Amino acid sequence: MNLTIIPRHEIPAGIWVLGFVSMLMDISSEMIHSLLPLFMVTALGASAFDVGLVEGLAESTALIVKIFSGAFSDYLGKRKGLAVFGYAMGALTKPLFAVASTTGMVLTARLLDRVGKGIRGAPRDALVADIAPSNLRGASFGLRQSLDTVGAFLGPLLAVGLMLLWANDFRAVFWVAVIPGLMAVALLFFGVREPEQRQATKRTYPIRCENLKRLGGPYWWVVSIGAVFTLARFSEAFLVLRAQQGGVPVALVPLVMVAMNLVYALSAYPFGKLSDRMNHRTLLALGLIVLIAADLVLATNDHWSVVLAGVALWGIHMGITQGLLATMVADTAPADLRGTAYGFFNLVSGLVLLFASVLAGLLWDRLGASFTFYAGAAFSIIALVVLVWQPVIRFCQTVLKNFQL
Repeated sequence: MNLTIIPRHEIPAGIWVLGFVSMLMDISSEMIHSLLPLFMVTALGASAFDVGLVEGLAESTALIVKIFSGAFSDYLGKRKGLAVFGYAMGALTKPLFAVASTTGMVLTARLLDRVGKGIRGAPRDALVADIAPSNLRGASFGLRQSLDTVGAFLGPLLAVGLMLLWANDFRAVFWVAVIPGLMAVALLFFGVREPEQRQATKRTYPIRCENLKRLGGPYWWVVSIGAVFTLARFSEAFLVLRAQQGGVPVALVPLVMVAMNLVYALSAYPFGKLSDRMNHRTLLALGLIVLIAADLVLATNDHWSVVLAGVALWGIHMGITQGLLATMVADTAPADLRGTAYGFFNLVSGLVLLFASVLAGLLWDRLGASFTFYAGAAFSIIALVVLVWQPVIRFCQTVLKNFQL
């Protein structure tokens, strides 16, 4: 990936370091997560419902925990310490996957790993918003997301190489994943300097009614849109299972995640930069259209070429929307409540993700993979209608109010 197009003299050094921290941790995590659905199905005898339940519980746990870590970082006026603790927890839980012998042990490992992600996520995003200049906030989030996603495709790529080298030894690959995780912790601890925060004379815990009211209508609209997006996009573990259905060898299945994350990485920064100049609602609508296309392609056929095309579209959707939603949260929340704002955003998204992943697993087991992706497309269409019609409804309300006057 060529990053020379990015104006490095404008992006603060701390953003770059946070991006590389995310990259290293994603290498560690994706070495495991790209293989975990196959490990559960082939080595532990799990069903698609089991995979959906584990992934839904794990990812929703991470998102729910963010509300408390984000609010606590606002209370302390400090972000870095919590982020370091969360990254360290994520790194130190990786060995649990290597010794897991049951689905319950995998679930425990995933939950602990995602608690670490939840602890670090909101403080890290708030730290990005604190460091980034306001006119480069979209580009800064896009850059961090892009580097994060570089790790998300390098991790599966490394997993493929090690699986081929070690004859599909899942557990050996899981042990190697510990190394980049520890490197991420060290880089964050020594490489990021937290900006000074102006402290209030009296600290109050941010999760209070008056503070939630301060977040305002525009912020809660972003939360609602984020929830609808999450409902339409279930766990990426089902992309891995779809590739397996097409007869792709077990050792090569993680290449699906390599392809998705490569497209994601290449698109995240350009779309993040575009969001600094383009209407956010228009970009969100474009992201939903791309997700609908991805679901329809994945539903039609399980041939590797069709799956690859659907996965690439999925990656473009992620590149368009993920950094954009983070930017919209930062733009609509007061600076002293950014951690809390990211926390509530992720709380709502986490609860919806749990429902979406469990539902996807049930549909997969009972009605088949195609129906699962058609359902995803249907939810995306509903989200698109809500997004497009919301301004129309607001306009009609304004006209009606003026008419009554």
